[in-house]
Parts: sequence; C-alpha cells; structure tokens
Amino acid sequence: MAVTTHLTWLQEKLLQNYFGGKKFSLLYKASVHGFSTVQLLERCHNEGPTMTVIYSGDYVMGVYAQESYQERKEVSIILFVLQDTNISKCKMSLLIPQKSDYPGILQNCEGELVINLGRKNVKVASKIIENLGLPQNNPISIQEYEVFRCEDLLDERKIEGVTVLRNSLLSTLRTYKPYGDLVPQVRILLLGPTGAGKSSFFNSVKSVFRGHVTCQALVGSDTSGISKKYRTYSIKDGRDGNFLPFILCDTLGLGEEDEGLCIGDVSCILKGHISDRYQFDSMKPITSGHQNYIGSPLVKDRIHCVVFVFDANSVEHLSPEIVVKIKSIRREVIKCGIVHVALLTHVDSMDLITKGDLIETDRCVPIKLKLEAVQRGFGFALSDILVVSNYTSEWELDPVRDFLILSALRQILWAADDFLEDLPPAEEGIGKFKQENK
Repeated sequence: MAVTTHLTWLQEKLLQNYFGGKKFSLLYKASVHGFSTVQLLERCHNEGPTMTVIYSGDYVMGVYAQESYQERKEVSIILFVLQDTNISKCKMSLLIPQKSDYPGILQNCEGELVINLGRKNVKVASKIIENLGLPQNNPISIQEYEVFRCEDLLDERKIEGVTVLRNSLLSTLRTYKPYGDLVPQVRILLLGPTGAGKSSFFNSVKSVFRGHVTCQALVGSDTSGISKKYRTYSIKDGRDGNFLPFILCDTLGLGEEDEGLCIGDVSCILKGHISDRYQFDSMKPITSGHQNYIGSPLVKDRIHCVVFVFDANSVEHLSPEIVVKIKSIRREVIKCGIVHVALLTHVDSMDLITKGDLIETDRCVPIKLKLEAVQRGFGFALSDILVVSNYTSEWELDPVRDFLILSALRQILWAADDFLEDLPPAEEGIGKFKQENK
C-alpha cells in the first residue's frame, strides 16, 4: 500500500509556494518506517534538498535543507512553523549523526535545536520558540515525522515537454482552415465585464504568433474600460507573414446599469451589421440608419463564435446587474444559434497557484473550483470553460503561457467550425468562399 503524507492539501500548497514552487516526494514516514535515525538516514541519504515535517498538536514544525543528508555533516537549514496559513522561520545549522550513533539525535552545535526520534520529542531554545510564535512548552512531542525530497515543479524536462506541445499547437493553428472554406476568416467575438482581459487575450494571441510580447490593443482596468470602439483584429503569422484565418473582435466591456456595452448592440454585432471602429454609445444602440450600419451582411461578416471572458479573481463577486446582463446576452447568442465558450483569465494570479499548476489545470483544486463557479453562475458546461494566463506585464514569451493560450484558441476555432458546419444549406451557398476571392 502506498505511503501517503499527513499534510493537508492546503498545507502542502502553502509550503510549495513558500519554498519557491517545489514538488514534494515522501521519502520517510516515522509511523511506517520506524522512529529511528538509522531508517531516516538510509532513506534520505544523498537525496538532495529535503523538507522535514514534524507534526505536533495544531501546528507543524519543519526543517528545510538545501543540502543532502550526509553523515557527520553540518548543513544549513531553515527551521519553520506553519500555523493555520501563517509561516514563520529562522535560519540555523543542523549536525547529521552517523547511523551507528545511539540514540541518534539531530541537533545544531549551539544546542538550540535537538531532535530525538527515539524519544519522539524536539527541544527548541526559548528565544527561538518566542520568535516562531510557539507555545512555551519544552520538549515538543512528535506525533508524526516525515521527510520529503524537494524538486522544482518545472524542471528542464517538463519545460522541454511543454515546449514541444506548444510548437505542435502553433503548427496546427498555422495550417488551420475554416470548415468547408465557407469564410476566409472565422470571426471570434470577445465579451465580458470591464477589465476581464478581453484586449489582453488578443494581445497575448498576437504575441505568440509574432514571436515577442506586443500590445496592439489598449488594456486598462478603469471603471469605464479602454475599448470604446468595436475593433476587428487580424493577426499575421510573424511580422511579415500571411494573415491567419481568424479575426478577434473586441468590444466595450459590460458595466453596471447604463454603463458599458449596450445590450441592443449585441444582436447587431452577432449578425454582422456593425463595422470595424464603430464608436459605442452605451445609451443609444446602433440603428439601420447609422452611417456605419451594414445592411446586408454576408456569412463572412457575422460572428462565428462568442467567447465570454471572466477574471478568475472576480468572477464570483460580479454584481447582480452584470450577471443579469451576461445571462441576457447569452440567451441572445443561443437564439442566434452561435456556439459560445467561456474564457477564465488571470488564473496565474490566484492564491496558491504555482507555474506547475498551469500545465495541469484540470488537476488544480483552486482552478477547478473557479470552473465550477462559472458553471453554477452562468450555465456553461465545464468542457466549454477554457483557462488562460495572458501576457500583461511580462517582457519575454513563456512556453507555459503560450501552451494555455494556444490550447484555448484551438478550442475556440473548433467551436467556430461547429457553427459553420451547422449552417443551413442556403446560407452555406451564400457563404462559400472561393479561392479566387483571396
């Protein structure tokens, strides 16, 4: 039977983050392998950086060592205490005994820390107990004692694997063609509350294909938003390459009451009546008499997929007015028969999230809870909620961010293909895109 840690999920995540994004592999558990320094040294000798966790009452005490356990060697350590979600620490040294030593005590030369596995207790100097915020009771009893090997969550091998996946996705999307050649470029409409990350997503997609971080669309988080105009953005493959077969359409953010995008404009956008650079008026929807109104839009002018964009840090705290607006717009999208998905941004800035979590978002508990919140609040299927980490303040591209961005874009394009495939035969004929029209 597998030996498992006594750490809770929250405790493990707090310690992973605290020590710089580490993966913990359990090497020794006293209740299983014996409260013996001999067993401890046999299992932990030359294993590289380790973290020892001592369980006592309502808190855990630990020792983090960058150096391997080696007999008769004094190693630098960090002595830490985890109480609830707070971590306190102090630096000192620890002398590793020989396996032949009896009873086998780990201690530092000054006698400020003495760990006696045989007697199941730890003695800590009073001044250190006070600094760490521990109860003044010595010795401290050991209920359980575990030692973990500490490795970087994202080692070179994992980064190489993500880079391979990123390059494969990039190649696939570069050769993508809209379903049935019905349109030259699929149109993807980004909708969401002000500051959710719509413009940042466009900038991020462009950055990946350009090969460096770029910011064409203005990004902001003020209450009125930055995107005042309806913008349709084509993206080139590289600086001088061909335009890719998709267009990202950015809109005014959704605000409370009469602020932000006018609900009456949404139907016109979906049906292709609104042209690029149309100036939004939150109090007055566009009408057929407007100079920018497209009277008879073709299939290529219509929206083929809608992406509802949410900030992971605020999606559960949206005002009732915003929630009502989003649900109303979603009903209009469904009425128009347009496939739609949700996009969760800023997941990298959530509490307890490490870079390693972004590779396997389906296994990350905080992200899964956010996906479930979007599902409950707005009715999206979990499979239709995508996760990204946009480029916002970074200067260099990152393969993990690229992987998430490209994975989301691939799902969005598949959704657009579903819409085109479902077009009535009469509209397919109108929309058929001829090679000579390129």
